[in-house]
Amino acid sequence: MASITNAAHTLVTNSRLSSLYLSTNKVLPSCLLLKTRSSASSRASSLAFSPLPDKNKAWVPVGFSGKPLTLAGWNQTLRRRGQVEFPVAAAAAAADADDREIEISDGYAKPSKSFAERFPALVTGFFFFMWYFLNVIFNILNKKVYNYFPYPYFVSVIHLVVGVVYCLVCWAVGLPKRAPIDKELLVLLTPVAFCHALGHVMSNVSFAAVAVSFTHTIKALEPFFNAAASQFVLGHQIPLPLWLSLAPVVIGVSMASLTELSFNWTGFISAMISNIAFTYRSIYSKKAMTGMDSTNVYAYISIIALFFCLPPAIFIEGPQLMQHGFRDAIAKVGLVKFLSDLFWIGMFYHLYNQLATNTLERVAPLTHAVGNVLKRVFVIGFSIVVFGNKISTQTGIGTAIAIAGVAIYSLIKANMEEQKRKAALSPAS
Repeated sequence: MASITNAAHTLVTNSRLSSLYLSTNKVLPSCLLLKTRSSASSRASSLAFSPLPDKNKAWVPVGFSGKPLTLAGWNQTLRRRGQVEFPVAAAAAAADADDREIEISDGYAKPSKSFAERFPALVTGFFFFMWYFLNVIFNILNKKVYNYFPYPYFVSVIHLVVGVVYCLVCWAVGLPKRAPIDKELLVLLTPVAFCHALGHVMSNVSFAAVAVSFTHTIKALEPFFNAAASQFVLGHQIPLPLWLSLAPVVIGVSMASLTELSFNWTGFISAMISNIAFTYRSIYSKKAMTGMDSTNVYAYISIIALFFCLPPAIFIEGPQLMQHGFRDAIAKVGLVKFLSDLFWIGMFYHLYNQLATNTLERVAPLTHAVGNVLKRVFVIGFSIVVFGNKISTQTGIGTAIAIAGVAIYSLIKANMEEQKRKAALSPAS
């Protein structure tokens, strides 16, 4: 015991740390982890230090950075000598704060990886599946509601109301934590929300007027409007291959429209206005890029868009709803089913849009492009099967050509964006 005491006393003295007094009443129990290594002849279970003169000075706690402590003149750390293990203590405290388990390897503690970190491909695949699934369910249920309640302006408001309530509840419980918004950000997001509201309402007007498959075929023209706006509004030069890839889209939509059995001008024009609105939403979104996460941004856009959707719903459909709209719908399906249908289409609408945003953040532009095309194929195919819509041969061929054109355009554009990104990074490297 005397040899251990002298060795410890000499260690403190020779390392010029004589002002660091170690005593049982002055060391916090969670600050350090001490390892003891005793000789075979010693049966002691702990270190003992020779008494040091007590000085009447206020004790100042010593903080540690979490790195192994080294002493002057030593070429090895105390960790290797088996005396102190600071990294384990620091990592254990961090893991305890995050409610995670830790793994200890070679004396160092490493926080265990989450499920998403260990299986990123599986999580991304799940996001894609849920995005497609919710989109298909929304389109089918939404069309079924229009079959007995043909009031697209009011239904558009319900979509946003349910989504806004969902966002408020999530903010209230802190999932996610609400990001603050100021006047400058509000000004930036308002044009985005207006275009979002206009595109959303016009899409629903088209859904109510024509077959779901036909509306999505017309909405396949959205890349054409994006390219035109970039060229003639923003002044960006669109390469010739990109323009040529849009030719099949225009031809396919034209073929499908000429022989579409459910064609009417209300549905066609509304879908075209929706394309234009979403094109400008994309333009304003680029100008309103902020450091806020996508979940909070979409929540704020939904809240602002709701105020734009309320006036037309009240003035255009309000009188009809009060006279016979609600009464007829309840008489056909009952009050409980009517209210539950409105709730679920609003919930599916918000969730599929939110999942789309979260999914596209996880993947590269090329995967994004392919995902968008496949989503439209899924929606068109399932809507035809569920509703039994009869389509002519020319309509089917035109739809296929339009979808193929969108796929070609998306792949070319994604490759161009990737090349630009690599070119921007190459000078820096």
